[in-house]
Amino acid sequence: MDFPFNWLYGTLVRFQAAIVFLAIGFSSATVAHAETSPPNFVIVFADDLGYGDLGCFGASKIKTPNLDRMAEEGIRFTDFYAQTVCGPSRAALMTGCYPLRVAIERNRVEVHPHLHSEEITIAEVLAPLGYRSIAIGKWDLAGHSQMNFSPQLLPTRQGFNQFFGTPTSNDSIVNLLKDETIIEKRTDMSQLTRRYTDAAIDFIKENKQNPFFVYLAHTMPHVKLAVSKQFAGKSAGGLYGDVIEELDFHVGRLLDFLEEEGLDENTYVIFTSDNGPWFFGRSKGHLKRFGDDAVSYGGSAAPLRGAKTSTWEGGLRVPFIARAPKRIPAGSVCREVASTMDLMPTLAKLAGGQPPTDRGIDGKDIRPLLHAEPNAESPTEAYFFYRRTRLEAVRSGNWKLVVPTPVDKMWAHYSKASDAIEITQPMLFNLESDIGETKDVAASHPEIVATLMKHIDRARRDIGDHDRIGANARFFDDEPRRPDIKPPSQNEPADRR
Repeated sequence: MDFPFNWLYGTLVRFQAAIVFLAIGFSSATVAHAETSPPNFVIVFADDLGYGDLGCFGASKIKTPNLDRMAEEGIRFTDFYAQTVCGPSRAALMTGCYPLRVAIERNRVEVHPHLHSEEITIAEVLAPLGYRSIAIGKWDLAGHSQMNFSPQLLPTRQGFNQFFGTPTSNDSIVNLLKDETIIEKRTDMSQLTRRYTDAAIDFIKENKQNPFFVYLAHTMPHVKLAVSKQFAGKSAGGLYGDVIEELDFHVGRLLDFLEEEGLDENTYVIFTSDNGPWFFGRSKGHLKRFGDDAVSYGGSAAPLRGAKTSTWEGGLRVPFIARAPKRIPAGSVCREVASTMDLMPTLAKLAGGQPPTDRGIDGKDIRPLLHAEPNAESPTEAYFFYRRTRLEAVRSGNWKLVVPTPVDKMWAHYSKASDAIEITQPMLFNLESDIGETKDVAASHPEIVATLMKHIDRARRDIGDHDRIGANARFFDDEPRRPDIKPPSQNEPADRR
């Protein structure tokens, strides 16, 4: 009997086809899984970086090729807001709320809040969805001190699996913590930008099989400035420029690592700042602390007016870049209003979850803006400008109204004399045509002033103001609420009580 070659050939062909079919099916399933699996998130949060400190935002002396590339491959927001100073800005980012709304441990009223453990952070929203998370760098929500902080409020008690960083700003020294234990005192600050980035990369390596959230909050370029030998003296922008260029280099390392690991297409990388740059005047205090070059230690808010601690645009409008290949169209620019408060609800939605529903959340889901969808508009009807407990301005669309405000004596020395002024009458600016807030047009647009004042009144009732507790401000402890508010005078108008 002859061997059945035709049968064997047919069998082999059918077997080969089956293998190809299975391979195609497996490949399709893998692609489908990649497209439907929860995305990863990396937020790189600079400290005191100015609006004009990056090449893609107009810097000429400071070179930022990696962040510029990130903008070219993703999206850049031109009208993105944080808060006026460090701690409140971090509270807003973590909770999606105005700082005056969030609960503070023992109801303390301080510049830098002790974020109450009953508040819900981004990490706590993502954890039930299977995310592993780490906070790296500056926390500043458990006390503004390198030693006298509240361990029960550190990141590992606020939803994060790990913490490697410092309790607060690098004003004079930095003590490093791993989780809740101090592992180094007076660490070498010139190595922090590298070490923090190393920690982010190591965490991702260990957790890349799960969706992950990396909150990388650099201590730089907050003073005191420090830079490694590799970057010292390299920038035309002086020491401050050296610090930014080193920061940019390590952002590039992080992006390259994500690409090498095949993670970049499923990872949103976001870069922004907690507030505007320091303005260092030539006061005795500045010169004593930082020497004759004090002015050069701060960044640039150009073309905006003001700087950190102020509610002029330069105080809290910050650069924002996001990159997620195949999710965010390359080279996109968004000119709609958005803020750090929007990140919590947006990341929750991207992860397949929801922001908290048992409390008011001020942030909005900005996925259409982030993904540069055609004709996407800001979901924020009005953005409010608070300096500590005082409501000082509101923006709606391109209009910004500054309300009557006294000089803030606590922060006046961190502003130019022309910016640290008493506002006696409402001032109105069209930010589209007057980004530098130079021309008050309130007199010619009384109807717009009236509309924006309604927003101000609504925020006072809802969130609060320097002289009143908001109806929906949160308090979880029995201590007195807002002891900073003086009892209303008998002669004080009823609407100011």
